Amino acid sequence: MIDPKLIRENPEFVKENLAIRKNDDYLKMVDEFLEKDAKWRELTKEVENLRKERNQFAKKIPKLTGDEKTAALETMKKIKDDLGTKEAELENVAERRQWLLDRIPNLLHDSVPYGESDEDNVVIRTWGNKPEFQFQPRDHHELMEILDICDIERARKVSGARFYYLKNEATILELALIQYALELLQKEGFQLFTTPTLVRRDALYGTGFLPTGEEDIYTIKDEDLHLIGTSEVALGAYHMNETLLESELPKNYCGISSCFRTEASATTKDDKGIFRVHEFKKVEMFKFVHPDTSWNEQEKMIDIAEKVFQGLGIHYQVVNICTGDIGAVAARKYDIEAWLPGQRRYREVVSCSNCTDYQARRLNVKYREKEGSPVKGFVHTLNSTAIATVRAIIAILENYQQEDGTVIIPEPLRKYTGFDKIIPKKT
Repeated sequence: MIDPKLIRENPEFVKENLAIRKNDDYLKMVDEFLEKDAKWRELTKEVENLRKERNQFAKKIPKLTGDEKTAALETMKKIKDDLGTKEAELENVAERRQWLLDRIPNLLHDSVPYGESDEDNVVIRTWGNKPEFQFQPRDHHELMEILDICDIERARKVSGARFYYLKNEATILELALIQYALELLQKEGFQLFTTPTLVRRDALYGTGFLPTGEEDIYTIKDEDLHLIGTSEVALGAYHMNETLLESELPKNYCGISSCFRTEASATTKDDKGIFRVHEFKKVEMFKFVHPDTSWNEQEKMIDIAEKVFQGLGIHYQVVNICTGDIGAVAARKYDIEAWLPGQRRYREVVSCSNCTDYQARRLNVKYREKEGSPVKGFVHTLNSTAIATVRAIIAILENYQQEDGTVIIPEPLRKYTGFDKIIPKKT
């Protein structure tokens, strides 16, 4: 969430920033928040005064006798009745105030381009060249069929749509991609984690995946346990309700996990193949950083993500996500979009966000100079894909395919796979 003090003291600045998201509901939320916040502070003071008065009478009454005691008891009853009414009113106002605060999105960085949809995202740079083919390149789902490395039909029978079995060389390739990313990130100074895939609601709320977005989350019935859509959730909540030392920052974490998404808003255009699925494996980067360094840290993070795909030799473009496409939590977001020749278009393979203090406020992760010194404020948090295995596999299949359907394995992966190509098994 954004700082309520900032909304209170500089509402026009907040509204001006939110206005570029082109959603009038956010501006209405700010106005209502100001109203509820003023009422909340007023009622909080009244409740505190009534509690103080009640406590004073509670101490005085035992010392009184006769009419004085009777009058004091009547006054005490009125105070209690008034207090009960005010507490109920305060609870209602506080609940609505928090409801609004939970839904007002993060403020955007000045460099975020204006736009209405993903078509308005701005290309910052490209790397490599589109591969040239002397034949019509196949889409990944065709290649998986002739290579016999994935079974979607039986997965549909077992689990439903948007599930898959990876088979044979694809299983080894997935593990190779994870090993490749981990080795690179370890050299970059990241601590490696295998994270829980089930988390409590507090972790999802803290990282901004709740209360909005509930329709995209799988939940265990009758339990406060929910499947993560990314290890960002588990890594972000790792230091929940903690105060870190400045000397510890930045904390560079890397999480390996399965990820689960309902894809409630997904269209049918990605039904073929495994580009958009309900379950996949991912290596994720996450940083807790000092507020003064977070924009530079985001540049470092996207640079590392680029190294992953440069090592694989995949042509890509980096895009700055526009105001109409960026989510509520990020203050600035970069995507890496790999060129997929079978689909003849760029598709997202990496998402890299600076969430400033938006998540940290919800997670209550603060920092101080040294042990015992006053708290200075909230840290900033950043996250980025290192590699989402199914999308990386798609990129490799489409970019390294040969005319006969054989797929060459990128050189850096061969020490993990033990083979340098996948040969068709079906004609």
